[in-house]
Amino acid sequence: MASGFYNVPKAVNEPVKSYAPGSPERKLVLDTYKKMYNEKVDIPFYIGGKEFRTGNTVDIHPPHDHKHCVGQYHTADKEHIELAVEKAAEARVKWAATSWEHRAAIFLKAADLLAGPFRYKMNAATMIAQSKNVYQAEIDAACELIDFLRFNVEFMTQIYSNQPESSPGIWNRMEYRPLEGFVYAITPFNFTAIAGNLPAAPALMGNVVIWKPARSQVYSAQVIMELFKAAGLPDGVINMVTGNSGTITDVLLNSSDFSGVHFTGSTPVFNSFWETIGKNMNTYKTYPRIVGETGGKDFIWAHPSSNALEVATAISRGAFEYQGQKCSAASRAYLPKSLWADIKTSVEKDLKSFKMGSPEDPTNFINSVIDDRAFKKLSSYIDQVKEDDDAEIVIGGGYDDSEGYFIEPTVILTTNPQYKTMTTELFGPIITIYVYEDDKWEEVLDIVDKTSEFALTGAIFSGDRYVIDIATNKLENAAGNFYINDKPTGAVVGQQPFGGARGSGTNDKAGSVWNLLRWVSNRTIKETFVPPTDYRYPFLGESTLETVEKEVESAVEKLKEFGKDLSDKFKK
Repeated sequence: MASGFYNVPKAVNEPVKSYAPGSPERKLVLDTYKKMYNEKVDIPFYIGGKEFRTGNTVDIHPPHDHKHCVGQYHTADKEHIELAVEKAAEARVKWAATSWEHRAAIFLKAADLLAGPFRYKMNAATMIAQSKNVYQAEIDAACELIDFLRFNVEFMTQIYSNQPESSPGIWNRMEYRPLEGFVYAITPFNFTAIAGNLPAAPALMGNVVIWKPARSQVYSAQVIMELFKAAGLPDGVINMVTGNSGTITDVLLNSSDFSGVHFTGSTPVFNSFWETIGKNMNTYKTYPRIVGETGGKDFIWAHPSSNALEVATAISRGAFEYQGQKCSAASRAYLPKSLWADIKTSVEKDLKSFKMGSPEDPTNFINSVIDDRAFKKLSSYIDQVKEDDDAEIVIGGGYDDSEGYFIEPTVILTTNPQYKTMTTELFGPIITIYVYEDDKWEEVLDIVDKTSEFALTGAIFSGDRYVIDIATNKLENAAGNFYINDKPTGAVVGQQPFGGARGSGTNDKAGSVWNLLRWVSNRTIKETFVPPTDYRYPFLGESTLETVEKEVESAVEKLKEFGKDLSDKFKK
């Protein structure tokens, strides 16, 4: 039982280690990588704190060396998912009643464990199975997840401290209850931090969670479960299940205890969830919370007043870091004719300097795309460009899957602003450029806004403040995270809450109070200290005029009586 108002440790962003040559962190992470790469793991799924191994397994292959196997994970059947619902309900009884400071302590401990003894294992797992270079793994799997865990606790206290006004004789309170049921968390392959945050955020607010990680992220998901267990998370609060997505989703979305979905993935899948939930509304105890961050077709727009080198660097980093597999990665750019030659020269110089290969070599800037499906999709678009008249490959365009799923960073130039690679989400190291006449810059802003169904991230470049103002207003609804003179990637927890609208999701901003508020159901409590004892309100009394008339009549009657009494006395 709480006996004080507690101040949690002030959240600050976790410093990013450099992994420079000769640094201790570089040696530690590479040693961990080699050790894990040469071991084979047998990953269970987790229900009610128990490990389940069914014998139905899927092998785990690093994308940059797909002939190598680092282990396997076991898959759940329908009865296991039904059991997860049952065990989550059992765990909810104690967890929902647990004081907030104890929930906070668990996730703050998880953050400190990740900053310390779990750091290199989490980074190495992300490097191996998701093919991230050491720096991309550090800013994601270590720093961003640590930030989510710490800042969420601070945001939780801000929510709880938001209380209504009270009037004399009355005490008004707001209670932030967990949802009535379980939350279904579905996480993507590309960010280990997202995989950790999507189940952790609802759990912090007192909810129980059934979590399905992406099949290509199970390797680091296992480390996340180890981290939460080491931090003292009670059994059954977060249940991690792996297996057939359709089966898992069918069981969970048809459960009367389903109370919300926390999703990051493709727009079509999220749309199908929304449709199923709508059809099942009569099944649920309460209206489910639907929270999702989905697709993107993120842009860079440059004005003739821009600095060409700054724009080129934004393209090189924004489009090609982590092989363009960030939700926020730049995949279309609109550049003025006067700057195109200089921008192209700089981008070409950058791309020629990129090294591509295994994350085990920290000098490799580019690694592989996630799997054979991504490789086939991306290479098919590259092949199509070579056949089309309104587009051409000006830089890159190579690919090779003989050892790993490697796609060369590629720049496409098109004369058609509606060309398929300008409008279709590719999720790979490909950016398409449309060059416009300098005096058409304002018209092009309208094209930027109307081209895509998505509205996740976008960046504008200009040295003219009036132009920046115009572009910011014209593109008001084109991006949930909007960047001025910077690349459209790299949102930091506590600084740039992340999320988009339109076809990019519900814009509930992961890593913010706005996201955590989705995982509570408010209850207003009013306590009256001295309750009334008479039902009558003042309005039930007679009007002032009626009262005066009666008083006058009464006074007249009294005067008459007085006069009569006085007259009787004189007679006597």
